[in-house]
Amino acid sequence: MRIATWNVNSIRSRIDRVASWVDRHDVDVLAIQETKCREDQFPALELTALGYEYAHVGINQWNGVAILSRVGLEDVERSFGVDQPLFDDVLEPRAIGATCGGVRMWSLYVPNGRDLDHAHYQYKLDWLARLRSAGEQWLAKNPDLPIALTGDWNIAPQDDDVWDMAVFEGRTHVSEPERAAFRAIVDAGFSDVVRPHTPGPGVYTYWDYTQLSFPKKKGMRIDFVLGSPALAERVEGAWIDREERKGKGASDHAPVVVDLAD
Repeated sequence: MRIATWNVNSIRSRIDRVASWVDRHDVDVLAIQETKCREDQFPALELTALGYEYAHVGINQWNGVAILSRVGLEDVERSFGVDQPLFDDVLEPRAIGATCGGVRMWSLYVPNGRDLDHAHYQYKLDWLARLRSAGEQWLAKNPDLPIALTGDWNIAPQDDDVWDMAVFEGRTHVSEPERAAFRAIVDAGFSDVVRPHTPGPGVYTYWDYTQLSFPKKKGMRIDFVLGSPALAERVEGAWIDREERKGKGASDHAPVVVDLAD
């Protein structure tokens, strides 16, 4: 079984690339972030023609998450629980979960944080803390359940996950509270199942569109698949499709892929 996660930066703009990519790489389940559309605007035709079911949550041109699956799509949840925090009194579409082929998949778009002194930064920390709490409850309820927390985490957990730490000094994504929040989820029982197969430094999943960041290798590693013990023990391999970042119309993120044993 092959699962993947990809911040596509607008599904309507990149539906042809997404459909081609999942078909070409024989992907069973894809978690998508930044769909940037309402649920009634989701371009499903190309995907259903390939045999995929989908679940999506989105409210406007910001955020939005989805799951595509050709191995079943059951028990869909459009937030990770009643404790998912609000921002400006809005439940932003940043989390969707579904059971696909026996794996509990979560597509997560962690808040950016914007600046260290911005309200969005505290919202980000609260969001992560409540995700950790939800994860602890899931594992306590069913420790043998394969769970994949996938998506754009907007955190670079290690110094070599960014091209130059000096550039990021005093900024979000690398601050100690954010990294501590990421570690807390790992400590709760979820491990990074991709890094052992794709160690750094210099291994990134995101490159800004400006200043020739991609060809200059000025990237960040901020897209992850964190797996429960039952999922981690099934991982046979993992890779980052850097090639999909190339070319006209590419997202600024690359897909992250994990292969699971049956």
